[in-house]
Amino acid sequence: MNPVIWRPSVKRQEKANISRFMEKVRECRGINVTDYEELYRWSITEPAAFWDLMWQFAGIIATCKGTQIVADADKMPGTKWFPEARLNYAENLLLKGHKNQCAIIFRGENCESQHISYGELYRHVSQLAQALRNDGVIPGDRVAGILPNRPESIIAMLATTSLGAIWSSCSPDFGVAGIVDRFSQITPKVLLVGDGYFFNGKTFDRTSQIAPLLQAMPSIERLVLIPVINSFDGTNENQVTLWQDYIADFPDNRPIAFAQMPFDAPLFILYSSGTTGPPKCIVHGVGGTLIQHLKEHRLHTDIHAGDCLFYYTTCGWMMWNWLVSGLASGATLVIYDGSPLYPSADSLFDLIDAYRINVFGVSAKYIHALKKAAITPKDTHSLASLSTILSTGSPLAPDSFDFVYESIKSDVCLSSISGGTDIISCFVLGCPILPVRRGEIQCRGLGMKVEVYDDKARSVTGEKGELVCTAPFPSMPVGFWNDPRQRQYHAAYFEKFPGAWNHGDYVALTGQGGMIMYGRSDAVLNPGGVRIGTAEIYRQVEQIDEVLESLVVGQDHDGDCRLILFVVLRPGLQLSDQLIAAIKQHIRQNASPRHVPALILQVTDIPRTKNGKIVELAVRDIIHSRPVRNQQTLANPEALEQFRQFLPLLG
Repeated sequence: MNPVIWRPSVKRQEKANISRFMEKVRECRGINVTDYEELYRWSITEPAAFWDLMWQFAGIIATCKGTQIVADADKMPGTKWFPEARLNYAENLLLKGHKNQCAIIFRGENCESQHISYGELYRHVSQLAQALRNDGVIPGDRVAGILPNRPESIIAMLATTSLGAIWSSCSPDFGVAGIVDRFSQITPKVLLVGDGYFFNGKTFDRTSQIAPLLQAMPSIERLVLIPVINSFDGTNENQVTLWQDYIADFPDNRPIAFAQMPFDAPLFILYSSGTTGPPKCIVHGVGGTLIQHLKEHRLHTDIHAGDCLFYYTTCGWMMWNWLVSGLASGATLVIYDGSPLYPSADSLFDLIDAYRINVFGVSAKYIHALKKAAITPKDTHSLASLSTILSTGSPLAPDSFDFVYESIKSDVCLSSISGGTDIISCFVLGCPILPVRRGEIQCRGLGMKVEVYDDKARSVTGEKGELVCTAPFPSMPVGFWNDPRQRQYHAAYFEKFPGAWNHGDYVALTGQGGMIMYGRSDAVLNPGGVRIGTAEIYRQVEQIDEVLESLVVGQDHDGDCRLILFVVLRPGLQLSDQLIAAIKQHIRQNASPRHVPALILQVTDIPRTKNGKIVELAVRDIIHSRPVRNQQTLANPEALEQFRQFLPLLG
């Protein structure tokens, strides 16, 4: 049993939204729930009642809710939630805050800043929605963005979805091939593009992409260019219009005619990482996205109207969609564009004090980087407003839990969360009335029947296995784009365990209802027939002071699987026999002899997706002399070259 390292105060528990929700369960349903475990059990045994009450509790705006909560509840997939409902996602985000309340605070790496009220945001969205409608955008059309994380990105998404059209975006650091691989599949009618972006003290001009993008995607009838670095000096392309010119002829005081859409109408198209094949276009629905995000924000993250919510993300990660939905809870969003470590490693903490951020979200990699750099924000910042820290992107190591409480803030709810692009939300996450245990995610999400399956599809507790969800939930994808018979969809999630969603995470459910993450199950190591999650090794290697980060893969060798560990060391250090021995000894003592790698090799960089996730499968392909597909999905594809130099050694 992992030790408890934080408990919420009685006052915090009493003020929590989830405590008020439990009161509603007792009042409206006559169910005597007194703690989280009882609430969770009710939510998965009576899912229709749970989601119905969640709709009421969140105050979802709709022209019609309908009397039927769920249809075809025995189908997985195939369930229909709120089949009679008609609602609009953008309407629920724009009308939850007072018109004079701040909706968005923007801060750029170049120190540019903006404050936009809910009233101003409404007017900006109205203008752009009129312009899009004038260009013939109707429900079901696709509008896409290649944009930095700026207010214009949120305005563009809200204008698109207010019309019932479908929004899809990626970050501006994607190359033309990576963009075309995604957007050409969904044939957008309008494309919004930033002329450049700032990152790590550098300015990047992206206007050279305009012509090849228009040539590669003939579906684009209009390209709206947003000045970020002000590099645009004109083009001969007739489809290109500057943002300010595009909206100039439309009044900002016209009420928005929100298109009322079915609950499962397409809202967002997100993309799989594509490292093992073409990116899959994952379609998420209007109502499922909204009600799931409201549940996670209100009940699991404890966001109240007026709270200040921050998550470090780009427009190419589902956490951007998750963050923006915070407007539906009346929150103020703090959005940042640039490097999280520039001009200094603790720059993001300046935002907490400057804007009194309550909920601060970052990646596990960022927390690890702070720890390795020996940054102690509690000594340099007030952090008085900070109540919750969120972490996702990869498993949060136990010593990173220690670092947060020792070096950032002792009285804070540290919520490691995990789910992903596939469900645009979380399977396991935090809870403001539960304790935090070292190295564990606090709980399974309400309404999510999450279990752990062994190889024989038996539900297990206290053992490692596959994270599955054995009952339908509203934020399951509507489907994949251009997959009319849902063959790709079924193959992706339901092939291994028919009737259950297989998420591809290697995990263990604890006796206290928490979850320990061991990495992706498709990267699970299998030396001597013993399954080992990559995170088990990373947790040990990260404790070695000389090592900044690492990557481990399994190589087929002499009829078995041998472990190869690649390490990035601190600047100026070389991998010596002594350090190799120390790493192996530490792993052996703190994990097991099975976890000890056969070889440890030094590299200068680790390949990652643009969302910061380590790409073990690409390296595994290289060491097996297999081609690596879709390298354009990587943030640093050049990092792969150094792994090829080891092929003679690994043969």
